[in-house]
Amino acid sequence: MPKGTNQKMKLYYLCQIMIEKTDDDHMITMPEIQKALEAYGVTADRKSLYDDLDTMKQLGIEVIGEKVGRNYYYHVGAKKFEIAELKLLVDAIQSSKFITEKKSNELIKKLTSMASHYEAEQLRRQVFVQGRVKTMNESIYYFVDDVHRAIADNRQISFEYMQWSTDKRMVPHREQPYQVSPWALSWDSENYYLIAYDEEAGYIKHFRVDKMKHVKVLEDRRTGRDQFRAFNLAQYSKMSFGMFGGEKTRVKLAFRNDLVGVMIDRFGRDITIYPSTRTDWCETSVEVAMSDQFLGWVFALGENVRILGPEEVVEEFKKELNRLKKMY
Repeated sequence: MPKGTNQKMKLYYLCQIMIEKTDDDHMITMPEIQKALEAYGVTADRKSLYDDLDTMKQLGIEVIGEKVGRNYYYHVGAKKFEIAELKLLVDAIQSSKFITEKKSNELIKKLTSMASHYEAEQLRRQVFVQGRVKTMNESIYYFVDDVHRAIADNRQISFEYMQWSTDKRMVPHREQPYQVSPWALSWDSENYYLIAYDEEAGYIKHFRVDKMKHVKVLEDRRTGRDQFRAFNLAQYSKMSFGMFGGEKTRVKLAFRNDLVGVMIDRFGRDITIYPSTRTDWCETSVEVAMSDQFLGWVFALGENVRILGPEEVVEEFKKELNRLKKMY
């Protein structure tokens, strides 16, 4: 029997048809497969298609055949990503401030191509990117790549660090570019951060990647290896509220019993929680980066949390309350 037309592309189009048109709830027959291939200008007989469906299994695409009534139906079973996994990735992209709105839509569109048309509709219904607070720095993806390259090559980097001006323009934080040794990237509070050793300052710093501009990979070798080896990134993220730096301080807190989950979510499961002298309250002692953001977090919890010490932190909180009171 002579071969059909456009055979070189047959397997590619067959994979595309099965992935896009079928899933566990949607199946197609062999005549429907042939008709779908004809739309791409490909003709094929049943025997060659049976062989191609077996080849798809070797490529990691499981094709399941089921007899329903008098007809035989085919659909893709296990895929590289299940619909629940794709939904999780879509949610992560949507909630990430460091991914621009344009790139969010592009990435989500690529993810939907890995699902059937029916599953893609479920993903599209989740897309609410419009209007969300997103970075406007389209170059962030290249900056991240530059940082990874510098880390892999053990090189320092330089960059301008930007901040918002009162007329809503991004302007340099200082005249001279920063020169640091990059050691890690961290995703925290919906933002991407560079963790780097600043040799001039003599300690580890963090920088919002979406506020970096004109990143250059330098020939200088990285420094600060010993400082970073002793650096606990997970602990640093827990104590730095929104990654706003401040002096490392151990603070004693008292809180209502029903806020145990809030404390664990903020400081981790390894914190020690013990009963307070006040009924239905607990206490804990945690390390935080002392900052206005920490005081604001305590303020937001209202009368359900109380700072017990040290005394200088209590006084700082009182001053902040009085300052806010005078504003109104």
